[in-house]
Amino acid sequence: MLINKGMLVLGSILLIVCWSSCRSDFDFEPSQGELRFSKDTVYLDTLFSNIGSSTYTLKVFNTSDKNLSIPSIALSLSDSKYRLNIDGMSGNSFENVELLAKDSMYVFIETTLDIKDFTTTQTQFLYTDKLVFNHMGATQSVDLVTLVHDAVFLYPKKYNDGTYEFLELGTDDDGNPIAIEGFYLNDSELVFTNNKPYVIYGYAAVPSNKTVVFEAGARVHFHENSGLIAANNSTVLVQGLPGSQPDDTSNKVIFEGDRLESNYEDLAGQWGTIWLTAGSTAHSFNHCIIKNATVGILSDYNDESGNPTLTLKNTEIYNSEAYGLWAKTSHIDAENCVFGNAGQSVFYGNIGGKYNFRHCTFANYWNQNFRDNPAVWLDNYLELADGSYYTAPLEQATFENCMITGSQPIEWRLDSIDTTDFQFRLSHTLLQFNDTSGVFSENSLYSIADTTKYDQITLNGIPDFKSPNNLDFRIGIESDAIGKGNTAVSNLVPLDILDTSRTASPDLGAYQHIEFDD
Repeated sequence: MLINKGMLVLGSILLIVCWSSCRSDFDFEPSQGELRFSKDTVYLDTLFSNIGSSTYTLKVFNTSDKNLSIPSIALSLSDSKYRLNIDGMSGNSFENVELLAKDSMYVFIETTLDIKDFTTTQTQFLYTDKLVFNHMGATQSVDLVTLVHDAVFLYPKKYNDGTYEFLELGTDDDGNPIAIEGFYLNDSELVFTNNKPYVIYGYAAVPSNKTVVFEAGARVHFHENSGLIAANNSTVLVQGLPGSQPDDTSNKVIFEGDRLESNYEDLAGQWGTIWLTAGSTAHSFNHCIIKNATVGILSDYNDESGNPTLTLKNTEIYNSEAYGLWAKTSHIDAENCVFGNAGQSVFYGNIGGKYNFRHCTFANYWNQNFRDNPAVWLDNYLELADGSYYTAPLEQATFENCMITGSQPIEWRLDSIDTTDFQFRLSHTLLQFNDTSGVFSENSLYSIADTTKYDQITLNGIPDFKSPNNLDFRIGIESDAIGKGNTAVSNLVPLDILDTSRTASPDLGAYQHIEFDD
């Protein structure tokens, strides 16, 4: 009896298996051109020569009621520079690719291009190919398009043992050297022109007693964990010029990452920083854009000359992962500058220093993750590992005809050790400081009624920025900053950052107001 039951169960299983193997809905027919695609052309954006692209996707749909076998999927060029991955398999051609009825699949596409393979006279080249789907008696295709740019590549030496050239920055508490991957620029590399973009790997260092010049229109792209360092007694001069139209950046000097794909356009933290080390001197940035760094500019100490160690004019620092401008006991003079959106503060005046800002916009609408710190933060100390404090006086921090605002109720922070000088003054400035809970009501540093520190303040005013999340900090006709500037200050800076006159009725911040287009 048990044997009979067992035979019955076995027979049932065999019947199910046979029935399944004979089902017609798992049979595949050769495709005849009935596929549908998520796009007709895959644009792999713009790349620098020899830098790999991101991975792009093409979705292929079988909209029919039949299971299809695609006889072949292949790139049309036998030596194509594109790379494919289908169903986990890499290659340039695939045969008998199966796709169930009403189902879809992904094709993943990448490329790495060397412009010298295509031209020796042009600085850019449009590379194209086709992804061809061969069917029974028909073909379908999707175009693949990539623009590749030529560039000047600067990078550290690679030694025979596989290690790279390093820059020594000092020693740690145990006397061990602190170093980062990088190299010193030689004399022939100290002038950056607008002939080709530059791509820098590692940290490019300006040697002691040398000056690096970035001419109008220069484009500098930093790879991940890369940046610029100014050594002792060296100088950085950024000599951008205004454009012919408000949106014209062709004459500006731009520092950014080396990924040109659209999904990297506003990705913070793609590269390190421009580090003006202690002892470097007389730096000047004019008509410059710095974006997507970890720290836009790190100005470390001052040159003790009595003159500004760093002068900023018409400079925009955007979308920094930590700080836009981080000054440590530095001496900075700035006018017509925009410090916009950072993961911590757009300006951090750390361990004292001396700072003068005229017609500058400090705006933090960071939305990529949680932000702890306000737009502007000043202090006069550093807490050491043993719990003690290193202090330095805040000799001066003057904000005239400025805007300090953002997405948080309080965008202004002051931390002072009472035994050390802490001198600051805001004059004719729009300030976001909405202390509804009264946390700072007993702190004299935040006494807005004290006109020796706060004069003609537009408290919690509406800035009416064009699009702060898109780094557009122009102000519109609803702004509370309109006409609030001190003319004595605006006469020192008669044109706004877009070269618009402001002397008759100066607005606060870097921009004169405009009427936005709908």
